[in-house]
Amino acid sequence: MTAATAPERVRIVEVAVSGSPRRGLLSRLVGRLGDGTVQVALAVVALFWLMPVFGLLVSSFRDETDNNAGGWWTVFTKPAQLTLENYEGLAANETVLRSFLNTVLITVPSTVLVVVISALAAYALSWIEFPGRGWVTTVVVGLLVMPVQVALIPVAKLFGALGLFGTITGVVLFHVAFGLPFAIFLLRNFFTGIPRDLVEAARMDGAREWLIFAKVVLPIGKPAIASLAIFEFLWVWNDLLVALVFADQDSAPITVVLRGQLRQFGTNIDLLSSGAFLSMVVPLGVFLAFQRYFVQGVLAGSTK
Repeated sequence: MTAATAPERVRIVEVAVSGSPRRGLLSRLVGRLGDGTVQVALAVVALFWLMPVFGLLVSSFRDETDNNAGGWWTVFTKPAQLTLENYEGLAANETVLRSFLNTVLITVPSTVLVVVISALAAYALSWIEFPGRGWVTTVVVGLLVMPVQVALIPVAKLFGALGLFGTITGVVLFHVAFGLPFAIFLLRNFFTGIPRDLVEAARMDGAREWLIFAKVVLPIGKPAIASLAIFEFLWVWNDLLVALVFADQDSAPITVVLRGQLRQFGTNIDLLSSGAFLSMVVPLGVFLAFQRYFVQGVLAGSTK
């Protein structure tokens, strides 16, 4: 009996070994190099990636003469070059301060409106039965492929007729209109992954749709909503095209003001460097503040 079953055991072992998944090239390379070597290599890549940002930071603390005389790396041999005069001049520049305030007035309402409206719409498309729901979803997906450039001239004429051209309100409305399709699509895909038993149990307990949305869907969808808020904030804060078309001199954000200063790049690099770094610090701070929710939102749905 032992001799008869031995070949079968050998075949079972061979089948099990041959059926095991093969490791990819990247995983085999990591296994040979070791985790320490890979971490060092990633750290070196990150340093090279962040070098332009560090150079911008150093340049923002050097005056115009030093910036024109040599590269930012000379500060390591001459640390006396560092000064706060650039930021003092930036604080005294009314145009830059007004543009920074305009950027906040454009970005914050745009982000809040997109998140709130898209969350309500995504809940309705996910959990409320109504005629034409499938067609509405198809239209939302179709609007994702519409480029912004197609709507610039028609919307500009519409805003001109309504008296919104050249105002902060007009810029906000444009960002909200073109931010909603992607936002609704993203949140709907996340909300449909919520277990149906939770929603049905709340309905059986007599909860209305508003209560289900506030007490069941929103707490579960917090990572996706935070990820959407980060994306929308970064897109609107760093926008230049829409602001160039729809904003005038009084409502222009900081991206437009910095672009205007590029015409005199050789004589105002101190203002450009400090202003550019200031405009970069705010979205970076927002990303770091919501980083935990952002990672959860990106990984949502990858595992069940």
